[in-house]
Amino acid sequence: MWIKVSRIILRNKYALLGILLLITLFFGYHARQVEMSYEPAPLLPQKDKAYTDYISFTEVFGEEGNLIILGVRDPDFFDIDHFRRWQELCIRLGAVDGVENLLSLSNSYNLLRDTVNNKFIIRPLFPKEIEGQEQLDSLATKFRNLPFYRDILYNDTAQTFLLAITVNKDKMRNSQRENLIRSGRRIGNTFEKESNLKLHYSGLPYIRVVTSMNIKKEIYFFSILALFVCIVFLYIFFHSFKAVIIPLFIVMIQVIWSLGMMALLGYKITLLTGMIPPLLIIIGMENSIYMLNKYNFEFAQYSNKIKALQRVIIRIGTATLMTNLTTAAGFATLVVTKSQIMREFGIIASLNIISLFILTLILIPVIYTFVRPPSTRHLKYLDSRFMTRVIDRLILITKYHRKAVYVGALLLLAAGIAGITMMKNSGFIVDDIIKSDPVYQDLKFFEHNFHGLMPFEVMVDTKKTGGVMQASTFQKMDRLEQKLAEYPELSPPLSILNLLKFSKQSFYYGDPGYYALPNNYERGFILSYALRENDNAGLLHSFLDSARQVTRISYRIKDVGSRKMEILYDQIKADIDSIFSPADYGVVATGSSVTSFKGTQYLLHNLFSSLGLAILLISLLMALLFSSSKMIFISVIPNLLPLFLTAGIMGYANIPIKASTIMVFSVAFGISVDSTIHFLSKYRLELKQNGWDIRRSVVYALRETGVSMIYTCAVLFFGFAIFSLSKFGGTQAMGMLVSLTLLLAVTSNLILLPSLLSGLEEFTSKASFEIPLIEIDNEEEEIRQLEEENHIRGLNHNT
Repeated sequence: MWIKVSRIILRNKYALLGILLLITLFFGYHARQVEMSYEPAPLLPQKDKAYTDYISFTEVFGEEGNLIILGVRDPDFFDIDHFRRWQELCIRLGAVDGVENLLSLSNSYNLLRDTVNNKFIIRPLFPKEIEGQEQLDSLATKFRNLPFYRDILYNDTAQTFLLAITVNKDKMRNSQRENLIRSGRRIGNTFEKESNLKLHYSGLPYIRVVTSMNIKKEIYFFSILALFVCIVFLYIFFHSFKAVIIPLFIVMIQVIWSLGMMALLGYKITLLTGMIPPLLIIIGMENSIYMLNKYNFEFAQYSNKIKALQRVIIRIGTATLMTNLTTAAGFATLVVTKSQIMREFGIIASLNIISLFILTLILIPVIYTFVRPPSTRHLKYLDSRFMTRVIDRLILITKYHRKAVYVGALLLLAAGIAGITMMKNSGFIVDDIIKSDPVYQDLKFFEHNFHGLMPFEVMVDTKKTGGVMQASTFQKMDRLEQKLAEYPELSPPLSILNLLKFSKQSFYYGDPGYYALPNNYERGFILSYALRENDNAGLLHSFLDSARQVTRISYRIKDVGSRKMEILYDQIKADIDSIFSPADYGVVATGSSVTSFKGTQYLLHNLFSSLGLAILLISLLMALLFSSSKMIFISVIPNLLPLFLTAGIMGYANIPIKASTIMVFSVAFGISVDSTIHFLSKYRLELKQNGWDIRRSVVYALRETGVSMIYTCAVLFFGFAIFSLSKFGGTQAMGMLVSLTLLLAVTSNLILLPSLLSGLEEFTSKASFEIPLIEIDNEEEEIRQLEEENHIRGLNHNT
């Protein structure tokens, strides 16, 4: 097959260049339309109960994740100058395009009893212009006598104060939200300079916007850094600018293709898909290194450029195809996670890895027909004394220290398994934000002072019209609120009960001693006051549906992680069911905090399935090359051992199991098995040429493929290691753990794999190499056929 491929490529190079140019222009045009993702990626399937509960809640009460929170610690907050600066901050923020409403101490409201019209009047507590410190002190005393706002807008003990900004949900779903955040930060920076105080920012919309802005920055940063790494190593390896520029040219074309594919498929740039450009740059170097190394090796033997290029295509075509298929398979298995963000990442990555193989297979031979052949200086590395000593040392180990290799592998496996038993799963809403990031630190500020910010809602359906307004419902809700007050992870609740307590206090002319639920005698006339305001909706509309059948109890919860959240969720559900009979009431605990932890659990389960599928799928691909079950076993073992070791290290280092760390294993396994395929392909060819002498074939295979394996490992190791510089924990994990796994894998493939082949001669006899479904070692026969037909001379003449 590959002889035909080489003919097509080398005979039709101008046509192929024209086709690739048109394809690149097509994808380049569409790449301009790719957009950043400005919406949270759903992790739960639409039929999941947690998802349907959340949708039911939003249909009644709207989205609860549209608040940006600002906070400040200021012991002198009620100093007249400090207070005026805070007022000015609120006014300026309120004028920002996209801000719909603000709630702060300085623009808080009081309920006043109107005895003439028998209703409550809402009045600002603080006027726009405060005459002096004496008036402010009087108003501050009034405010502190309103328990409704305590631990919601301020924490008197910690002397911290909060500003809640309601933002337009439509603007938060497009690029305008970045301008909103930047405008808000500029105003905040001015306040900080004038007051010498630090503002803290948080809330789900804020976290999402800042995250997307950082993703955009990291795409450029890591793409440039990946290019730098590749330039340095390619020049060190090949001592040729051609060997640097041509591979980089190829991967840059593929980056354009990847962005065009994303736009055509309707995908947006997320935390994961934003990693694809630098990933392609790094992974794409593997194909180029193998092909260039093989080209130089063949040219050094025959001193014929076209012959060398043809032999590159024919000799390593199938092996390179299969290595790219296994790498693509590692990413493609993410499709089974049913998570939109993972699915998109898996699809785009796998499609582009395959297309990058095709691009490299065409462009390297075609471009090299136009450039000068390598000089003696460019071929010196083939006889590098250092690399020769390294390979000789590896051969020595596989010949005379196999038992030590086996024992060492078993000990490492045992250590890995022991570490695995220490692993813990975890999933935080801000999982991908490192602890030193201001976003993370600000979130902890609010958790410490205001019991967290993540929305946690209890929705009560009384199953009958007007059921919420019944005394029994109020009593049950009060019992539940008292029960949930025992959980330190939850903030004080905000519900219709708070409004009733506030109403009772106002009915008794603001006496804080009356901030309590109305008794049976008081309930009727206090409710009549509250319901009469604003066409009988007024104060209660945020906590009731139109039929007064459904109500809510709003909490904020700390980001405690999925493990603890699961325990809390089960305990709270048990508390709910003990008070509200499931037969009479429909009560659900929901909110972004619940869908997040449920989604994390669901994703982890699916990623474990994805890992299993990756191992199975890649093993099946190996079966196409080596139909013997014995060879499949031997080829998989050196690549599974690094996975056990990496998992063990995670356990010892207390690195939790989460979405980003589980994904590492299927991706790393797909990449690491490439070295196995290249080595076994050459080994199999050497077996036939050396009369099935296993030990000699192992030595020859190591000498030819060992250098390429080490070179590609170096590029991949340092290429993935750059991701450890990311501001996102998930990207850091990808960088550190994939780099570690690939380093362990290439070590295993250079030492354990040859040792297994040499030491298990009977196990891997000639019968182990039955005719495979895909022929990988008939290159010599094709080359002899090619030479007999004298195609090389004709092609050389045409060139």
